[in-house]
Amino acid sequence: MFRVLFLMLALLAGLIAGPYLAGKQGYVLIQTENYNYELSIVTLIIFLIFALAVIYGVEWLVSRFCRLSNNTYGWFSRRKRMKAQKQTLEGLMRMNEGDYSKAEKLIGKNAKHSDEPILNFIKAAEAAQQRGDDFSANKYLIEATELAGSDNLLVELARTRILLQQQKLPAARSSVDSLLILAPKNPEVLRLAVEIYRKSKAYSALDDILQQAEGLYSDTEFTTLQREAEDGLLDEKMNEDGVDGLLEWWDDQSRKRRNDNYVRVGLIRRLIDCNDHEKAYELTLDTLKKVEDEPELNNALLAQITRLQPVDSSKLIKLLEKSALNLPENKQCRIQRALGYLFVRNNDFMHASDAFKKVLAQKDQWQQYDATMAAYVFEQIGDIVTAKEIREEILKNAMATAKKEPARIAAK
Repeated sequence: MFRVLFLMLALLAGLIAGPYLAGKQGYVLIQTENYNYELSIVTLIIFLIFALAVIYGVEWLVSRFCRLSNNTYGWFSRRKRMKAQKQTLEGLMRMNEGDYSKAEKLIGKNAKHSDEPILNFIKAAEAAQQRGDDFSANKYLIEATELAGSDNLLVELARTRILLQQQKLPAARSSVDSLLILAPKNPEVLRLAVEIYRKSKAYSALDDILQQAEGLYSDTEFTTLQREAEDGLLDEKMNEDGVDGLLEWWDDQSRKRRNDNYVRVGLIRRLIDCNDHEKAYELTLDTLKKVEDEPELNNALLAQITRLQPVDSSKLIKLLEKSALNLPENKQCRIQRALGYLFVRNNDFMHASDAFKKVLAQKDQWQQYDATMAAYVFEQIGDIVTAKEIREEILKNAMATAKKEPARIAAK
């Protein structure tokens, strides 16, 4: 606009000044090697104005063409982005429908034109992995890493999940360890770490992060996780270090864990497995009263007592007899079973027979091996008739079970 105004003003100035310069305008000489050019001042001014107009006109045409080119490029670019967005959404829908091959093509093909190309590459990698193509999944992850860098949390999470799906547990474990350093409080990282540690049976590592992950699970789910970790730790110590290592580990635990009755019962079972019946006996005496208000753990402990073989079980027998006095007869079966086995190991068959009579009276609660032991006890005290009746009952139950087994298999 300024340039047009300038040209108009220059022409106006020429028109006004022209009459005054008429007859006095002189001339301008332009001399070259072969030619001489003579121009009046007015003609020169008009020529210059015309030349400027041409230059400005060419400049305008060039700029107009460039703007047109930019607009054209922008139109094509917008069209590609819109198409990429549409096909990415379609790909995500196909992925939810389970059509992973089509989803991978739609999402991966449009990654470079997408608003979030990193997400496209990640989703394409997940789709490729779902259809079992490890090579393509890794290729998409490499492209995502090139865009985002190696410390991008989103890409590393996707990589770790895919390693887990590929059953590459050592690599997944290494990857999630790095993620815990990068983002130790991230909920998705913690969930993934819990899953990987469980599958790789890395119970020490699982135990270390459980408290941080507590709020991510319901109370029931967290209790299950905690018990799985504790059982895993107990087995790990027992299998690797034996009974001495197991007891050393127990001594190093926090007060909270040492007062956890579930861990106590688990430790008793493993001490019995290691044939350390005396240590198991001491811990049983200390734990029995503590689990009276926890029926599940109380029953689990009584089951372990039937396996216990201490040198002197008199204290435990007194505790069990005292506990039995506080219960009605129909709820004494588990305690009487424990007493019966302790009496047998003490060769006190008379008291054992009394205990097993009470066990067998509750037919819905006793096990077949209890009946076998009861028959043996009655034989030891000379009650052959009762022993014979029990063995006939065992045989009858075994035959009934054998008849049911083919029908059960056929039903499956």
